Amino acid sequence: MDTSQNPASPHRPPPDGLAGRTGPSLPWYGAVALALLAVPRVVLHDLHLITPGSVLNAALAVGPPLVWVAVAVVMRLRRPFLALLAVGAVYGVLLAVLHLVLWDLNVAGADVRLGGNFEDLPPAAHVLITRGAATVSSLFTGVAVGAVTGLAAGGLRSLLTRSDREPVRGRSR
Repeated sequence: MDTSQNPASPHRPPPDGLAGRTGPSLPWYGAVALALLAVPRVVLHDLHLITPGSVLNAALAVGPPLVWVAVAVVMRLRRPFLALLAVGAVYGVLLAVLHLVLWDLNVAGADVRLGGNFEDLPPAAHVLITRGAATVSSLFTGVAVGAVTGLAAGGLRSLLTRSDREPVRGRSR
C-alpha cells in the first residue's frame, strides 16, 4: 500500500510549516502532576509557615513553573503553550480549593468584612463576595502563570529548534 497518498498515515511527513510541531501531547495526569508541584507553597503560605520574601518562599513560588517549562521543552511538547495553559488552569483550581479549605486558618478566625458602601450588607454577602473574589483571583492567577510559562516554553523551544536547523557557519553543505 502506498502510504504517501494516505493523509492519515503515520509515515507521512508533516505538511510544510508543521515541522518541529509534531511532538507528544501532555497527558491529563501529567498536567495534574505538574500543577501539584505548586501545592506545598500554597499550603505553607496559607498556614503562615513560610515568610513572604524568604528564600524558601521564592524557591517554592518560582521552582514549579520553571519545572513546567523544563518539562515542556525537554519533552518537546507539540503545543507547549496550550499544555502549560492547561497545567496553569489545574493549578488555579487547586489554588482556589486550597484557599477556600484553609480560609478560616488563614484569616485566624477573623470575620472578613467589606468596608465602605458594602459594610451594611448581610454577613452572608460578605462571605460570598470575599470568597468569590478569592476564587476568581486564584483561577486567574493559575491561568496567567500557565500562559506565561507556556509562552516561555514555546519561545525557548522555538529558539532551540531554530538553532538545531541552522547550519554551522564556515562549513559547506
